[in-house]
Amino acid sequence: MIGRILGFYFARRFTWAVALIFFSCVSLIMLVDFLEMARRTADRENVTTTMLALVTIYRTPAFTEQLLPFAVLFGAMATFVMLSRNLELVVARAVGLSVWQFIAPAIIVAFLIGVFATTVFNPLSADFKERANQLESEIFGTSGSFLSDARNEFWIRQQSIDGQAIIQATASQDDGRQLSNVVVYEFDQKDRLTARIDAKSARLLDGVWELTDARVLAPGQDLQRFETFLITTNLDPERIQESLMAPETVPFWQLPAAIHSAEQTGFGAERYRLQLQSLLARPFLLVAMVLIAAVVGLRVFRFGGVGQTILGGVLAGFLLYVGTKLAEDLGEAGIVHPVAAAWFPATVGIIVGVLVLLHREDG
Repeated sequence: MIGRILGFYFARRFTWAVALIFFSCVSLIMLVDFLEMARRTADRENVTTTMLALVTIYRTPAFTEQLLPFAVLFGAMATFVMLSRNLELVVARAVGLSVWQFIAPAIIVAFLIGVFATTVFNPLSADFKERANQLESEIFGTSGSFLSDARNEFWIRQQSIDGQAIIQATASQDDGRQLSNVVVYEFDQKDRLTARIDAKSARLLDGVWELTDARVLAPGQDLQRFETFLITTNLDPERIQESLMAPETVPFWQLPAAIHSAEQTGFGAERYRLQLQSLLARPFLLVAMVLIAAVVGLRVFRFGGVGQTILGGVLAGFLLYVGTKLAEDLGEAGIVHPVAAAWFPATVGIIVGVLVLLHREDG
């Protein structure tokens, strides 16, 4: 087994490299995001520099969660390359250490970083993301909010004494009690469409939705307009809030409850399942990144060609990341099971890394 002092030395070098790359990228992201927000709000007199700074701070953790695998990959590559060029790994080889022994500290640290990112950093990121959404809604208004993107539309299915209804909204406020840009499809007890209602907003009251500036279109009837229009509902604010929350704004520890709530409302459970499985797989994805970096770094001092091998490692990490996003999109669309979509990239990365190291180092 690798000695404690040497193991801590390798782990410390890896941790510092990952931290340096991670926080450097975070600083750059915050600067670019702040400048972009300042440009978009240049014509708004009520927006202060403090508000822009708060939005930038609240938005950054969500971005950095996507950055973490790359930080681990580049940090591990930098660590192994520097250890190789300084001949420290050659000395480790000379005293009888195998490749698995001197990459073990980095693997352990990467796994612990993944666990921390899932259990601690993700809840913080989700809370900040929700605060950012609220501030953006105040700054840009309903029509200009980032929540109004078609990809972020929310769907709810409810059952009431009048029959079933499907509600679509582009933004929510007040913990889900207030919806914006609402479309309601009403069905009778035999699941036949009875009306489509378009409204500027909807507010949840006791047992009813109060729609504002509503336009009601029913089969065989002319379009009708109402300043306010009521439809019954069996939903409460808690279930509405959980149903309307985007997966990235739901903390890791609350995802099981969000999945249960989404199943009751009839929409969106796949997104939450995929998010839960992706967070569970994150430590193993970071381990896969370390193994890919080891393939690159350990080749340097034995075969030369630093530039080509580093480029190959970057390309391999990029392909693994693209594969991860593609699998997530397939899982969110329901084409692939969420467990397979979340775990496949990490599993493939670990298997490929182990096989290449076995081939190069042991045989």
